Amino acid sequence: MRILHTSDWHLGRSFHREDLLTAQAAFADDLVATVREQRVECVLVSGDVYDRALPGVDAVKLCDETLARLAALTRVVLIAGNHDSARRLGFGSALMDASGVHVRTDFARVGEPVVIGDAAIYGIPYLEPELVRHPWELDERSHAAALTEAMRRVRADAAERPGLRSVVLAHAFVTGGESSESERDISVGGSAQVSASVFDGVDYAALGHLHGRWAITDRVRYSGSPLAYSFSEERHVKGSWLVDLREDGVAAEFVEAPVPRRVARVRGRIDDLLTGSRFEKYEDRWLQITLTDERRPSSAMERLRRRFPHTLVLGFDPEGGGTDNARTWTERVRERSELDIAGDFVAEVTDGPATGAERALLHEAFEHCRRKEALA
Repeated sequence: MRILHTSDWHLGRSFHREDLLTAQAAFADDLVATVREQRVECVLVSGDVYDRALPGVDAVKLCDETLARLAALTRVVLIAGNHDSARRLGFGSALMDASGVHVRTDFARVGEPVVIGDAAIYGIPYLEPELVRHPWELDERSHAAALTEAMRRVRADAAERPGLRSVVLAHAFVTGGESSESERDISVGGSAQVSASVFDGVDYAALGHLHGRWAITDRVRYSGSPLAYSFSEERHVKGSWLVDLREDGVAAEFVEAPVPRRVARVRGRIDDLLTGSRFEKYEDRWLQITLTDERRPSSAMERLRRRFPHTLVLGFDPEGGGTDNARTWTERVRERSELDIAGDFVAEVTDGPATGAERALLHEAFEHCRRKEALA
């Protein structure tokens, strides 16, 4: 059986105010062409179809058109990610089943597969630990506990289907991949990651959430996003996994997606950037430029855009300015929880660390927002 594994479309997303819908439509065209040329039997979309819980009308139109074109060629199974509204994405799913587009957004149905050929395909949408803890009677509120229980239900059903291969779609942060600046933090209790061993025994696990392509194992992979959504992805190769399920295992080939415009980060003195020949290759790229002049140059963005018209972000990090000054905000908050970052803010504005009561209130606010977004 031949499947095409893709994820994290984030339809409707912009890139530092640059509209990406045209680029996302070009990816959709390429995806449809790949399905046709490679005779794909099923397309797997592992979450974050949209960038927002309430997507814009143009993003919804593009999704509708893309799924209709795919349905004319093959079967499609897709799940909700942490950016999607499970309820909105799942609207009409029973009707779409009849057309060959299988939308799986209900955590209660993780043990009910879509059977295509000789494969049972299980869709595990993004699992918000707080929302599944009580219905599933979990001992703890964590991503590991939620995904472990989901896979227990998958294995229980798969055991009743001898002779069928098992394929799982999931949207989670699995240990072995690396995050970029464009994924939303899903940490609960300071932990976001889940061991890849939770998928032991399945023939293929098609993962979503991380925006880089990663082969955690031969059978557990991230396809990554089809476009770069942050400058930290400047070295990513974007695309989808073309996967053949064979009797002797899995064969996977990465199919690269079209690149509308490359992204890059450059740094240096403004005069060097404006005159140096080594910077010619960056003239048509979306750029994040960091100036290292001792004094902030006047009209810097205007001058830089004469040579680099697609400069989107401009920073200033004077040489000798200190170690912390050289670190981006993302680098300073990486591996830190939302609660810790909010606590730093309280300390900054009150000249003292957050009290236990203040941290409890912040924690309650974050949990309320997380639950509200998941139910949107």
